[in-house]
Amino acid sequence: MRYEGKVAIVTGAGSGIGRATAQRMAREGAKVCLVDVNEAGLADSLPEGDHITMTCDVSDEAQVKGVVDAVMAKWGRIDAVANNAGIACSKEPITGNDMATWTKVLGVNLIGVAHFIKHAGQVMCDQGSGAIVNTASVAGIRSGAGGNAYSASKAGVINLTMTAACDLGGHNVRVNAVCPGLIETGMTKPVFDYARDAGKEDRLGSRCELRRYGRPEEIAAAICFLASDDASYITGQALPVDGGNTASLNLPGMKV
Repeated sequence: MRYEGKVAIVTGAGSGIGRATAQRMAREGAKVCLVDVNEAGLADSLPEGDHITMTCDVSDEAQVKGVVDAVMAKWGRIDAVANNAGIACSKEPITGNDMATWTKVLGVNLIGVAHFIKHAGQVMCDQGSGAIVNTASVAGIRSGAGGNAYSASKAGVINLTMTAACDLGGHNVRVNAVCPGLIETGMTKPVFDYARDAGKEDRLGSRCELRRYGRPEEIAAAICFLASDDASYITGQALPVDGGNTASLNLPGMKV
């Protein structure tokens, strides 16, 4: 019950890592505002309880401020924010990129995070406490794990995490990030579908030191740790949760 009496906002809560995070925070006692652009995905994310759901395009600052204002009107405080909303893009070379895709991906994955840090972070500064956890990716650490726009957006999230931690630390507000490896979610479904259709399911996650892919619940566990008082002296960090993927050179053929 680490979150008993606390209020949390979880974006991307309609599926995958966001849903698993909202569910775990609720189990540990939090009042949760579940946020997603997909209203249908929010419908059955949590059982009945002292929770609310809100549809929101995180790239729209006015909508983000509306979420923060609604949470404050209902509960009067914000103790934790898990910025998980994100979109992917194809992996063609930069010379073939559609720059409109860059605008869209950066708008959701990076600017959306900045919007919630700005507005929820101000609330946390005013109350003198709070924790924000941003979902980045191993794609933000090294190449090969995502398309150009996606990887750049996640590298931006990692750096924003550090700069925001410096801005807010004096107000007792912590900002950290998790960097998931290969996790089976709605966003990665095409990868998993392709591997299974091609009879290559056994290769999913084979380049990780643990030789497997991860589950949303495993990322949610790390997020909930970083957003809790158990991590009270941790800020400005980006934690890979990747089965060891970033622990080695991880070149094709190096692992058997």
